[in-house]
Amino acid sequence: MADPRLNSLHLDNNRRIEYRRAREVLLNAHGSHTLHAFDESAASGSARTIIPKNNGSAARPLTCWLSDGEFLYPLQIGLNTLGRANDNNVVIEDAYVSRRQCAILIHSTEIAELHDTASKNGTYLNGQRLTVPVVLRNGDEIRMSEHKYTFFNREGNVPVESLDGTIVH
Repeated sequence: MADPRLNSLHLDNNRRIEYRRAREVLLNAHGSHTLHAFDESAASGSARTIIPKNNGSAARPLTCWLSDGEFLYPLQIGLNTLGRANDNNVVIEDAYVSRRQCAILIHSTEIAELHDTASKNGTYLNGQRLTVPVVLRNGDEIRMSEHKYTFFNREGNVPVESLDGTIVH
């Protein structure tokens, strides 16, 4: 899978080695069903980072999403990247956040894994620095620098309308 969001050309040699190791773990975590589902959603154009809100509900049902208290960030099946580069699914404007800080892999079974991609300042899950990929649970807090996101999925039975936050274009 040649995803241009996962290139490492901008890193110095030592960080590039760490990043490539983390990238291999991430890419090897994809299953064939997840890759197939990701290809279908990408073809349908549903890979938008932020979606519009219609009368208090999402335009299409969300299976997994992040919330920072102000916005909701839908996560698609497949690879979702977070960082300060403009081509990430969730763009974080902060000099202390890496270009490609971390990734959330959503499997076709809607199980979500959080992977730190050898970020310089680390990715934290519920206050603990991430050292290996972990499965996310409803309500988990992800922190990068001073930015906090809460992970939600349908299994938590939290209606999108009840969350503090706005789904915007």
